[in-house]
Amino acid sequence: MAANFLLLGVFVLLLLIGAPIAVALGLAGAAAVAVGLDLNTVAMIGTNTYASVAKYPLIAIPLFVLTGMVFERSGVAGRLVTFAQAIVGPRRGGLAIVATLVCLIMGGMSGSGPADAAAVATIMIPSMMKAGYPRSFSAGLIAASASTAILIPPSIALIIYSILVPGVDLRALFAAGVFPGVLAGLAVIIPTLIISRVKNFGAAEHGERPPFWKSLREAVPGLMAPVIILGGLRSGLFTPTEAAAVAVAYGLFVGVFLYRNMSLGDVWRVLADSAEISAVVMIIISLAGLFAWAGSTLGAFDHAAAAILSVSDDGSLVLIMIMVVLLFAGMILDGVSIYLITLPLLIPIAMAFEWNLTWFGILMAMNIAIGQFTPPVAVNLMITARIARVPIEETIPWVLWLMLTMGGALLLVILFPGIALWLPEMLGYRV
Repeated sequence: MAANFLLLGVFVLLLLIGAPIAVALGLAGAAAVAVGLDLNTVAMIGTNTYASVAKYPLIAIPLFVLTGMVFERSGVAGRLVTFAQAIVGPRRGGLAIVATLVCLIMGGMSGSGPADAAAVATIMIPSMMKAGYPRSFSAGLIAASASTAILIPPSIALIIYSILVPGVDLRALFAAGVFPGVLAGLAVIIPTLIISRVKNFGAAEHGERPPFWKSLREAVPGLMAPVIILGGLRSGLFTPTEAAAVAVAYGLFVGVFLYRNMSLGDVWRVLADSAEISAVVMIIISLAGLFAWAGSTLGAFDHAAAAILSVSDDGSLVLIMIMVVLLFAGMILDGVSIYLITLPLLIPIAMAFEWNLTWFGILMAMNIAIGQFTPPVAVNLMITARIARVPIEETIPWVLWLMLTMGGALLLVILFPGIALWLPEMLGYRV
């Protein structure tokens, strides 16, 4: 029991003093194992840390990170903005809709909310400022829109979920995220339109609508990326890991040969930057694996799950409790870390109440998405606020409305599981 308290206590203490999440996970797991188990088991720390990342499906993560960066640097985002403007046209609230649409499409390439937020904010915030949108509003809007990347396939967080939860088909998870992702996008667009009209944001939007067919032709290479990934998975032409490799090859072909705005030096810089990001993610995964192994071996997760189940035998009440905890976790941690830390505890609870694990994974993703743009420590909002050069607290009045509407979208998926499960069931995947 002392080792269990040590596991949680060291982890929380290290987070409070500002230690990186990977360090907190690794040291907490190692300390608990050292106190609670014998020396032979302690010798397994290195083996279990390595085993956490020595998994073939995890190859998809650095490849999708690289894919997102290639498309960001190759000018795809700018062409998608032009295409979205051709669809929406110059109107009050138009640029806000464009920003959300581009975030949804970019999410189908990168699978990462922070990468999505950085790419779109860099392009859209200067244009939105010229059109009369406040910096704080623009930063909050793009941060919320980019959070849909955790739902839109190929989501890196859903890849992690499929690896940690036995029996869950990643293809089913990807398909299950499509409609909730679109629903989350609508939950951003609708209040944005209302606010823009009431506050007269975007009143300075003017100019001619970009030619539709010309902008479509230029955007087709970017639009084809999600089609290639999902189409290849659906047809069985390649696995999710192979899909990531195909996406990288396609992205480099677009940037180097079609758009011709990536030199060999640019390719080298993209490879180096994506390797740095991927290394951080994989270190977190490896040390979170140590944390999860320590908690499972010591019985900490079983005891915690039993304590939660003893609170109530009402599955709906327990689900609400879990959603609230995940919302607060999303405010201070990134999505991948939340999955790695909480799943060893939550999956036994989900199985006890016989919840559909594909549906539960999407609920977790939607909840974490809300946390990614909810202060005080919102990953996406930190990026967009920095680009917009505004303090995060100035975005709160706008972010609150988006939190409410995204929460409404989450509630709909809770009440109507078919929103998530209909598409994978129609495609014949096991859910």
